[in-house]
Amino acid sequence: MAPSVVLVTGVSRFLGGHLAARLAANPDIDRVLGVDTIPPPRDLLRRMGRAEFVRADIRNPLISKVISSASVDTVVHASVSANPASSGGRTAMKEMNVIGTMQLLAACQKEPSVRRVVLKSTTAVYGASSRDPALFDEAMTPKEMSSGGYAKDAAEIEGYVRGFARRRPDVSVTVLRFSNFIGPRIETVLTRYFALPVIPTVLGYDARVQLLHEEDALAVLERAASEELPGVFNVAGDGVLLLSQAIRRAGRIPLPVLSMAVGPVSKVFRSARIVDFSPEQMRFLNFGRVVDTRRLREDFGFTPRWTTMQAFDDYVRGRALRPVLGPERVAAVERGVLTVARALY
Repeated sequence: MAPSVVLVTGVSRFLGGHLAARLAANPDIDRVLGVDTIPPPRDLLRRMGRAEFVRADIRNPLISKVISSASVDTVVHASVSANPASSGGRTAMKEMNVIGTMQLLAACQKEPSVRRVVLKSTTAVYGASSRDPALFDEAMTPKEMSSGGYAKDAAEIEGYVRGFARRRPDVSVTVLRFSNFIGPRIETVLTRYFALPVIPTVLGYDARVQLLHEEDALAVLERAASEELPGVFNVAGDGVLLLSQAIRRAGRIPLPVLSMAVGPVSKVFRSARIVDFSPEQMRFLNFGRVVDTRRLREDFGFTPRWTTMQAFDDYVRGRALRPVLGPERVAAVERGVLTVARALY
């Protein structure tokens, strides 16, 4: 059954704003409230149509007044962020992620009108290490717990959501563990990483990367908000790409660095405000991560439209990424190498 009043957090960002727009376009939904600390960009606000923007901080207990006054029955928590730069720094990101979720769940717990809660989580809760299995399913736990950052935030948040579900068994709770997003419009650390002309990699490693197209992510969130589908679900496109394959498909130049130099290199990129690499993101680029999506297809009833490779190629086309070295330049380098080889041998 379609919800009556939906509240979406994080509407100033791509997923939250476009989800609010999709839900507002559904005539079966009476009201859509979009909550964030800052207004969405002007073009995104226009896309949201009849969705009502409410400037509010979910870290503040006053969020409960927003939920109760509107008799919200469905809450989609899409504001959990992996990007410290867009959140005002790592400390502010943790406060918004963890403290904000706690306040939001407290508001939902005491409001009897709330019947459905959807959490945008991440496959980063599984961690990334050399001891990882070939596939993570929803019942598995990380081989190595993250000591901080987005992965730790997400694990704490899921714990609070489980506690909420025990206290409010009448509420349908859906946890969506998304793989890394990619696409022509969404901005993430990974989309900026693959747009670099020279891409640093860890010498001796070639991570398996599993991606999800931005449109598939929106479709999954919309379905979870519109239907009662409780449970925990991995959400990712079919197939994988090796990091080296992705770099070649983007036409970029790999720059292998020693593992001991990864930290200093990431600090250089962060200080230059090019890409803000966190420690867990560096581990992901080292070891990769692949999840089992059987429950998504069989129990949730959704099959992503784009595979990992198709999603990545759509990102490359949509961003109009051109090879750093054109075919003529590559051919010239190859001829030079062959000439040198013949002279030596």
